[in-house]
Amino acid sequence: MPETLDAIDRRILRALQRNGRMSNVELANAVGLSPSPCLRRVKLLEEKGVIDQYVAVLNGPKLGLGLTVFARIWFKTQHAETTNQFAETVRNYPEVIECYLTTGECDAILRVVTTDLHAYWRFQSDHLMRIPSVQSVKTDVPMETIKAGRELPV
Repeated sequence: MPETLDAIDRRILRALQRNGRMSNVELANAVGLSPSPCLRRVKLLEEKGVIDQYVAVLNGPKLGLGLTVFARIWFKTQHAETTNQFAETVRNYPEVIECYLTTGECDAILRVVTTDLHAYWRFQSDHLMRIPSVQSVKTDVPMETIKAGRELPV
């Protein structure tokens, strides 16, 4: 069941999504509270699991990780063991930064980040295609990023 949030909670969440490193005083000023009640609300949101974690968002190209691809995966069978084995395997690949099981044409979609197209090709042939449950992989290479949001619409 979704958490019930009031307007102040939503302002806190929007502000923290934009800048998770802001101090409690800065956050309190941004949302119109004094520091103590603001800190209590943040702690409560953390305890309830609404705030899952705080992270640093890195710039891939500046780290030499300039290629993002989307790999569509088809499984050999639709058995639970197939899905579980696939999920267990891809969780161990740092190149796979997102993985979704899907309905529709394919069985899974991966967002993969590598240095370049050759590195992705090696990853696909050396790792993805060697997962026993994988029947085939089709890769989509985006030409331009229009929007890559991380903020949820709260």
